[in-house]
Amino acid sequence: MDSLSRRSVIAGASALGAAMAFNLSTLPVLAQDGSKTLRLPLLRGSGNLDPQRYVGIFAVQDMIFDPLVQYGPGGKIEPSLADSWDVTPDDISITFHLRPGVSFTDGVPWDATSMVWNLNRWLPNEEYRWLQVAANYKSIEVIDEMTVALHFTKPTPTALTELGYVRPVRFLSPNAVDETGLYKTPIGTGPWIVEREGPSGTDLVPNRNYWGPKPELDRVSLVVIPDGMSRISSIIGGEIDAIGGKFIAPISPQEASTLNRNGVTVVTETGTDTMVLGFNPRREQFKDIRLREAFNLLIDREGIAKVVMKDYAQPTMNLYPEVIPYSGTRHPVPSRDVERAKALLEEAGWTGEGTRNKDGMPLNVELVISEDAVAGSRALGEVLQAGFLEAGIGLTLRNVDHAARHGDIPEFKYDLSLFVTNGAPYDPYNTLGLMFLSSVEPGTDGKIYEDEDLDALIQAALGAREGERPAAFQAVSDWLYDNWAIAPLFHGDRIWAHSSRIKSFTIPATEYEMPLKSLSL
Repeated sequence: MDSLSRRSVIAGASALGAAMAFNLSTLPVLAQDGSKTLRLPLLRGSGNLDPQRYVGIFAVQDMIFDPLVQYGPGGKIEPSLADSWDVTPDDISITFHLRPGVSFTDGVPWDATSMVWNLNRWLPNEEYRWLQVAANYKSIEVIDEMTVALHFTKPTPTALTELGYVRPVRFLSPNAVDETGLYKTPIGTGPWIVEREGPSGTDLVPNRNYWGPKPELDRVSLVVIPDGMSRISSIIGGEIDAIGGKFIAPISPQEASTLNRNGVTVVTETGTDTMVLGFNPRREQFKDIRLREAFNLLIDREGIAKVVMKDYAQPTMNLYPEVIPYSGTRHPVPSRDVERAKALLEEAGWTGEGTRNKDGMPLNVELVISEDAVAGSRALGEVLQAGFLEAGIGLTLRNVDHAARHGDIPEFKYDLSLFVTNGAPYDPYNTLGLMFLSSVEPGTDGKIYEDEDLDALIQAALGAREGERPAAFQAVSDWLYDNWAIAPLFHGDRIWAHSSRIKSFTIPATEYEMPLKSLSL
């Protein structure tokens, strides 16, 4: 895309969009007469907006349903439907003082009754036990009409962070379900109300009785544009106002470069997740630290950030970027060192010309890639393939679709795989608890690494009290680094772009929100 002119971008996008039954001409150019309608693209329809289901688009649910507490920049926990809270020193109980004067958009009051009704919809259920607040749930205590305590069976220091997630913990009106308890319509306490929802998009209007700062916009119109090229041409042509967000309408580094050249404002900040090359910990050869170190030293992280990611990434040797709480001190990023890598391979018994071998077995490994699950993984895999070949390692790329990857990775049917950490607000807890801790069954994202010695450090970090957490998480970070257990590659930038209609724009704290809180036209 770097060589495309504005004209060819628009022409190519129009042709491709037509082939996908999407016609840019159906999007009228926004009026420039002071209209306060904001038009944003979605990569797919909003879907079922039930906050207890894993179907709808996160950011749309976030516009409608409020949490008890809000995840703020850098992981700061801020008030929302809970005005304040008290945590016991042992992290076993939290008492929430609910915000007074709040109602759902149908008039039902926000109070202890509606809070408990919501929590009982999901908190005791087995399917939500991936959350520590659910796994450790003991009881709910109603102290008075506006005060509720949650009690756990053991210390749960992750509780406040988890209660800020978009799903399944957001709150809806009891009238949002039918007589059998099944969800039927989106009714929340949030700043926005759904006016229209369908396969082509979703329109939302302000909740004029919202308890917080009132939206300055008259309407948000979310238009479904599934194709990335069509989204790019739409913002260049003025049909939409802004674009971005990993789960909303993602912009690739290549597309960001195109937008820059076409005069569209591109806004970036360090992302909250990390691209990691993971070794299958159950493959015998990767139990040798020398092999893991050699693979790490063959990676040109600076080159990947510059060439593959177009400078929209920061090379790293850390599991988490600095914006994640308890991410630890920054480990130095090693320079690519082919000779040192070769020496380590020789020392480990991998010798010979061409593709190295050991005891008659060639050093051929397979990297599972999936553009559906990890965007850009083919280009990244090809760079790794060329780098490993220089030291006598044969790397084969096996390209699979999203479903196949989510079947193979949990069953350890790979040698190497690309993983992306969960990011904010889930980390630092979720990636370690789900993708490293060997006592937890692999989910659809699989395991990045597992080791009994590492388990003890992770358990200590996940259960540490507030003052102990920095040192406990640092111990995990140091173990991963000292043992060359993983190959972190980069922290990809979060990328948004907006038109000149927008005069104030801030990237939200997580990928699960629309950038509306500080936005003005």
